[in-house]
Amino acid sequence: MKYITKQKAERRTWLTRVLLLGVSVCLHPLSALAKKPEALEAIQKIVGSNTLNEGKVKLVLPPLIENGNLVVLKVGVDNPMTEQNYVKAIHIIAEGNPLPNVFSAYLTPRSGTANITTRVRLAESQKVWAIAQLSDGSFWQSSVQTMVTTSACTEEP
Repeated sequence: MKYITKQKAERRTWLTRVLLLGVSVCLHPLSALAKKPEALEAIQKIVGSNTLNEGKVKLVLPPLIENGNLVVLKVGVDNPMTEQNYVKAIHIIAEGNPLPNVFSAYLTPRSGTANITTRVRLAESQKVWAIAQLSDGSFWQSSVQTMVTTSACTEEP
């Protein structure tokens, strides 16, 4: 029969607790799902009672992002920029960030094109939406699912 010293028993107990804590943190999917309703609410505030159409918007975001601190994001809207028909606004929504409405850009016909390139911070692996509001009152969207290996945003206590 093996005898375990008190020190070895305490060490094993400590290692077991650390292992269980690590597994529970890694396998806790509710932290990601809890933010999706906030993103959908942000989209609803932008769109209101209007229909959100697919198409016209092209969102370019890498599918795998090594570091979420500095992510290059490109958005283009296939729409003329004339006085009668132009893109009024482009909104970016990220479901995994503490504040889902990442940014909004407001355009006029004098903008020339509806193409934006910027850098954003992404908190975790998540879905990102680009929503374009046209001068005729219609809304168009595109979305990308991306995986972030190193998180950038954290909520302040």
